Amino acid sequence: MRKIEEQMLNAIRERKNWTSGNTGVFFENPGNPYGPRSEIYLHGNHIADFWHNHSEVEVDVRTLKQWPTMTTKSRLRALGVDLVQKQGRLFINNQEV
Repeated sequence: MRKIEEQMLNAIRERKNWTSGNTGVFFENPGNPYGPRSEIYLHGNHIADFWHNHSEVEVDVRTLKQWPTMTTKSRLRALGVDLVQKQGRLFINNQEV
């Protein structure tokens, strides 16, 4: 895992805002009826949400389809997403996106 991904995960664990290079984490708690979450961005594009109450990652599939780059996939995998690419097609948890 890359150092920037370790820092990203640390910011999520600590529930704090953080940016470095092309990656950002923004923690949101007040007013969210679904509970606290961290929004994860890459190059200013939302790639995922981490829901703290359930320790669950919600992938922004639209962004993934638009920019299925090595970096996007690496950040999502660092979040624990089971993401694979087979013959140019993307799969999360064995389901095509």
